[in-house]
Amino acid sequence: MPMPHPRRSAALLAGALLLQGSALAVNAHAQQPAAERPSFFLVVHGGAGTIRKADMTPEQEKAYRETMTRAIQAGYAVLQRGGASLDAVTAAINVLEDSPLFNAGKGAVFTNAGTNELDASIMDGATLKAGAVAGVKHIKNPIDLARAVMDRSPHVMLVGEGAEAFAKQIGMPLVDQKYFFTQRRWDQLQQLKAEEKKAGKPVIGLVGGSEPTGTTQPRGDEALIYDDGARHGTVGAVALDQAGNLAAGTSTGGMSNKRWGRVGDSPIIGAGTYADNASCAVSATGDGEYFIRTTAARDICARIQYLGKDPETAGREVLDRIGKLGGEGGVIILTRDGRFATPFNSEGMYRGWVGPDGKVTVQIYKE
Repeated sequence: MPMPHPRRSAALLAGALLLQGSALAVNAHAQQPAAERPSFFLVVHGGAGTIRKADMTPEQEKAYRETMTRAIQAGYAVLQRGGASLDAVTAAINVLEDSPLFNAGKGAVFTNAGTNELDASIMDGATLKAGAVAGVKHIKNPIDLARAVMDRSPHVMLVGEGAEAFAKQIGMPLVDQKYFFTQRRWDQLQQLKAEEKKAGKPVIGLVGGSEPTGTTQPRGDEALIYDDGARHGTVGAVALDQAGNLAAGTSTGGMSNKRWGRVGDSPIIGAGTYADNASCAVSATGDGEYFIRTTAARDICARIQYLGKDPETAGREVLDRIGKLGGEGGVIILTRDGRFATPFNSEGMYRGWVGPDGKVTVQIYKE
């Protein structure tokens, strides 16, 4: 039997050692002792966009900070009592979906047809199970339906009427489209239509910081809506629970004046949402088409898992790539060892986090 060439044997041995080292690096997060991780952690975002302190009134800033804090506290309560990361993500997003301040649920923007079409997704880092819905019009909390798709159907994504038929089948109540109406979002749509009539072409989203001009003055919480361009108000959360499992979720109303059943990155697993215990959990916000084209959420996790990048670096690299293509937005990232980052390439992003100490931090501007 012929003996292998010495150089070839050495090359094979070196390759085997390299593969073994790579495998160890890939599984570093999964094998990290629980004692080295925080017992739990939560990061939440309320959208990225043209958010300037100079343009926001003290009352608006207070309202956004308070609502973000309530969302974070809702997720914290789940994690603190030993609940699952999936439940914490859902609880946090529910609070933001129920607020008219954010472009999700109650605060969703209008389509060109004058309707509200909502998207959401959720993913379990322990099992890689996921659920998503897109283009739903009568679901109060789309993140709940996405969770039901994951837990109670054999599918990952359901859309439009089919998603709502599934909701009826499982006993989830539907709401009238009137529930989602807010005067300020309606005025934004009318302004966009006026602008595109002048331009002679579709105009999606407002010029950041411009005030919609309407004849009816909004009241209550709706009056505190800060117009960041009607494009980037997507909400999301990522969580690490006491069992060491990650989860991510995202919910949005999409872009104001969108057409033809447009769906962005929020319900797309790997683009706007991703979670894997072997790497990280990500929720994105921004110009969805660019996050889809770059498979942003999965790319961030891959850079952490395969290249050993830290969350901030991985997030920045992907956002730089998106920026070069012409896109804008931000991401929240959390690893199983409790490292997190909230990078964005826009002027601001509503974001906050909390750990086992219960101290809530909320930030809005570049700090």
